[in-house]
Amino acid sequence: MKIVRYRINNEEPKYGWMLDDKVGEIQGNIFGEYRRREAKIPLKEVRLAAPCEPSKIICVGRNYVEHAKELGNEVPKSPLIFFKPPSSIIANAEHIILPPQSKQVEHEAELVVVIGKRGRNIIAEQAKEYIFGFTIGDDVTARDLQKTDGQWTRAKGFDTFCSFGPWIDTDFDASDAVVTCRVNGQMRQMASTRDMVFNVSALIAYISSVMTLEAGDIIFTGTPAGVGELKNGDVVDVEIEGLGKLSNPVKA
Repeated sequence: MKIVRYRINNEEPKYGWMLDDKVGEIQGNIFGEYRRREAKIPLKEVRLAAPCEPSKIICVGRNYVEHAKELGNEVPKSPLIFFKPPSSIIANAEHIILPPQSKQVEHEAELVVVIGKRGRNIIAEQAKEYIFGFTIGDDVTARDLQKTDGQWTRAKGFDTFCSFGPWIDTDFDASDAVVTCRVNGQMRQMASTRDMVFNVSALIAYISSVMTLEAGDIIFTGTPAGVGELKNGDVVDVEIEGLGKLSNPVKA
């Protein structure tokens, strides 16, 4: 099932589900008990918001060997984790804003895991029980600031630097899906999720050994090689085979 958050006109976002190109409202708690209403609203008549409201956005660095190499870094012996603030979230079709503090803002195409229930010290063999579904993300990064700051908070945390969506797929198989990124139609990144250094279950186990994961939290699982600079007027398309496409225009 595909879960969305959507707006009609200027109303507050609602949770819904998609069937073909139509949306139906979900009443209740999508992570608990809920009721689906008939999917009869044409998708073209709604505006999609980010598909959930995470309390935490946990990201994983250097989780593809070739990406670590292209930036001159060693592959971590354990997952390298960092945060993005919820204030950085944007949805499909919203603008990535290039901040004046950076001269080198880059895209990072990623598979994103959505947590479905509260968990702490989850073992890898049980990780699937805590996954609500998957979505698509772009971990936008001010690369020059990442290099100069040491800590990555500023480089990763600008407003509009966390694009994810357009929906959550609760049935998606993330074991071997091709992740691509195109800028203005030109291919920049391509790899399979099977190429991750630490797979999804291992990441959930590691992260939950550090912090409690809550329903709605999201995990950006790392980006393949091929990250590149974004310019004013660009359009970034991140696509994951079988999951969909996330598209964002860029402006200064």
